[in-house]
Amino acid sequence: MPHTVLIIGAGLAGARTAETLRAQGFEGPVVLVGQETHLPYDRPPLSKEVLQGKKEPDTAVLHDAAWYADQNIDVRVGHAVSALDPAGTATLDDGSTVAFDTAVLATGSRPRLLDLAGSDLPGVFFLRTLDDSVRLRDALSHEGDVVLIGAGWIGLEVAAAARQAGNTVTVIEPQQAPLQGALGKELGEVFRALHEEHGVTFRFGDGVSEIVGDAGRATGVRTKDGTVLPADVVVIGVGAQPNVELAQAAGLTVEGGGVVVDETMRSSHPSVYAVGDIARWESPVLGYAVRVEHWANALNSGPIAARAIAGVAAGNDLLPYFYTDQYDMGMEYVGDVPRDSGAEIVVRGDLASREFIAFWVSTDDRVLAALAMNVWDVIEPIKTLIRSRAAVDRERLADLSVPVPDLP
Repeated sequence: MPHTVLIIGAGLAGARTAETLRAQGFEGPVVLVGQETHLPYDRPPLSKEVLQGKKEPDTAVLHDAAWYADQNIDVRVGHAVSALDPAGTATLDDGSTVAFDTAVLATGSRPRLLDLAGSDLPGVFFLRTLDDSVRLRDALSHEGDVVLIGAGWIGLEVAAAARQAGNTVTVIEPQQAPLQGALGKELGEVFRALHEEHGVTFRFGDGVSEIVGDAGRATGVRTKDGTVLPADVVVIGVGAQPNVELAQAAGLTVEGGGVVVDETMRSSHPSVYAVGDIARWESPVLGYAVRVEHWANALNSGPIAARAIAGVAAGNDLLPYFYTDQYDMGMEYVGDVPRDSGAEIVVRGDLASREFIAFWVSTDDRVLAALAMNVWDVIEPIKTLIRSRAAVDRERLADLSVPVPDLP
C-alpha cells in the first residue's frame, strides 16, 4: 500500500506541507483537511490589504481547486478532525475516518477570548479568518467610532486600517506603550508616536470592565475607571490561543503552549509531525525550543516536515521573522530575545525619523534579534550575523558608515 500523509489544518502551514511533499517527489496519497470552508489562504493580507479594501479577499487564496486536483492532493474543507489515533486513524466531525501512515498537525490558533460581559454582542469583532477580515472591513467602511482592546500587532494594524477608512479610533492597553511586551517601552513609543500623528487616541494603563450595548448591539466600552467610550465597532486583539487540544487528546507531548517537536518537526510520536503556530520546535540556531505564531513560521516549518517525510535530508536554520505595514511605515523583525536575557538595544539610525535598525545585543555581545524600520534589504545579512553568534563591537554596530553586510 502507498504511504498516506494526512495533513490536519488547511492554512498556510498545511498547504505548504502539501506543496513541498509534491515538489520533493512524494507520490503517495496526500489528504488535506480544514475546518474552514475556504481553500488555504495567506493571513498577512487579512489585517493589511484585504482589511483596507486594497485587495479582494480571493487574492489571499494560495491555489485554486484545479491546482490541488492537478497535484493529486485530496482537499476536504469544511471538516474538522475530532479524534486522532497516532497509530493511523483520524475521525472527522461527520463520522468518517481517514487512515494514514503519517499525520501532520497544522491546526493553528484561534483568538484569545476575554471573560468580559458583552463580548458576544453584534458589533464586537476578532480578526483571525478571511471571513473575519471581510466582516470587519465592511464594518469599518461606515466611518464611526472604533474601540480597540489591545495594542499588539493586530490591534495596531487594525487601528491603521480604521483610521485610513475615516473612523475615530481609541486603543485601550494595560501596559504603558504599544507592543511593550514584544519590543520594550523605548521602541513601543515609536509606534505610539506614529499612530498619534494619524489621530489615534491611546488609553495606557487602562483596562476594560465590560462592553455595553443597546437594542442587542455593542454601543460602547466601559473602562476600569467607569468611563464609557462610544463604539460602533469594538475589536478585541489580545493575542492567540494555540489549538493543541487534538494533540493533547492524542497523547502527544505538549509543553510551553505548543506541541513539542524536534528540529524536523516530528512530535513525541514518530508518525506525527506538528507545524505552524502549534509547534514548539527545537531550534539548532538558537539552542533552545521556541514556539512562534508569526507568518514566516507557517511558511517555512511545513516544508521542513515535508522534506523529512519525503526522506530528503534538510537542515533547520529557521529564525523567527515578522513584518508589519502601518500607514507609510514598514518594519521587519528577525530573531528572538529570551525574557530576562539582559539584552540591550543598540540603535543604528534615528528613532524619531522612524528610519533605523534596532539590535538586541546580549551580555556577551552577540546579536540576538533586530528590528528594521523603513530600512530595506538588510534582513538577510542580519540573519547571517545572528546565526554566526559572533561578538560585535557596539559602536561599529551603530555606525551608519559601516555596511550591514560587513558587520561585525
